[in-house]
Amino acid sequence: MKRLLALILLVLILTGCEKTGHNLDRALSLRTQIVNGKGCTFAVTITADYGDKIYTFSMQCQTDAENNMTFTVTQPATIAGITGTISEEGGKLTFDDNALIFESLADGQITPVSAPWVLMRTLRSGYIKAAGSYSDGVQIQLNDSYREQVLSLDVWTNNADAPVSAEIVWDGRRIMSLIIEDFKIL
Repeated sequence: MKRLLALILLVLILTGCEKTGHNLDRALSLRTQIVNGKGCTFAVTITADYGDKIYTFSMQCQTDAENNMTFTVTQPATIAGITGTISEEGGKLTFDDNALIFESLADGQITPVSAPWVLMRTLRSGYIKAAGSYSDGVQIQLNDSYREQVLSLDVWTNNADAPVSAEIVWDGRRIMSLIIEDFKIL
């Protein structure tokens, strides 16, 4: 009886390890495709939670092979058409009559407009903490760096391993949610 119980336990452990390894392989495959690609395009809806106020807006984004990002705000109509660029060196906004002014979050580490850039940078080079299956996709947990006060990202992919949503967490609190559509690696 003890041998049968030990054999069943061993099978369960090995099956779980194989599945975890498969999910990690899927996460690493996504990273490899992004790193080896010429860039990415996607639409994103960002919800930023400041605790006492919430902002939601949408952008069309494109990155190049070095993770330089260009974007155009698409919604709401009051700020649609604002464009900008974000890179490791900083960002720049271009607008006519409207301006995007968001307070930074996470002790100045991130603004809502830079969230898609942080997502792509973290998918490219962040520390992968875990990868698990959900529905047909994979949930990938990442840190943006090895700093003490890191931004943690949970990224969910679809069955084709393209990101479809993400949450950015800092100091134990979700500060941003991203809904990602039409993700393509160039």
